[in-house]
Amino acid sequence: MQDALQAFVLNSEALSATSMNEPPENQNPNGHGSLSTDEQLMQQFAQGAAGAFTQLFERYNQPIFGFFRRRVVDPAHAEELTQETFLAIVRGAARYQARALFRTFLYAIALKILRAHRRKQAFRATFLGQRNSAQDPASRDGTDASLYLREAVAKLDATDREILLLREFEELTYAEIAELLHLPLNTVRSRLFRARVALRELLQTPAPAAARKLTEFEERV
Repeated sequence: MQDALQAFVLNSEALSATSMNEPPENQNPNGHGSLSTDEQLMQQFAQGAAGAFTQLFERYNQPIFGFFRRRVVDPAHAEELTQETFLAIVRGAARYQARALFRTFLYAIALKILRAHRRKQAFRATFLGQRNSAQDPASRDGTDASLYLREAVAKLDATDREILLLREFEELTYAEIAELLHLPLNTVRSRLFRARVALRELLQTPAPAAARKLTEFEERV
């Protein structure tokens, strides 16, 4: 286990540099297909197989970075939170039990870490007087269109927004989202529909010409 932790710390930057721009390979409905499922790999890692963790990291490094990048303004913070998530996996491996999909387990940890990060940011903004760059549109990168989309998504109800992001970007199933957010399945379905309708209305309001390039996403919502 200690060897796996050391390898993760030493190799995470190199792995993330290549995987950030490459989609996961051999994907199947149960995770990312190879000789072992995600759940099998996690159980192998819990039993001391460091190589199993390397495979899981290669499969999920880019998706977890994307999860944070869509929710955190600073890419450096997104990278730090990604590493924190995988370190939590390493440290908690001995307690892992395959009661649910590994992917759901992983995103639950990422969501917990994201909430802790937001609490810290709110504390700093409130009590230490530090500026919260997440609320400053000028600090965001990307094109005018992506900025307009970010601002529209930010206007959604917090739970609706999280459901929409988990479904459209993380591509979790309704059942996975329900388990992750502790919501009834029908609630997830109805709130996702509401979020899509609300976002469509927001995107149809007058906007800069560059923002009208959002055709692909608008069709999906």
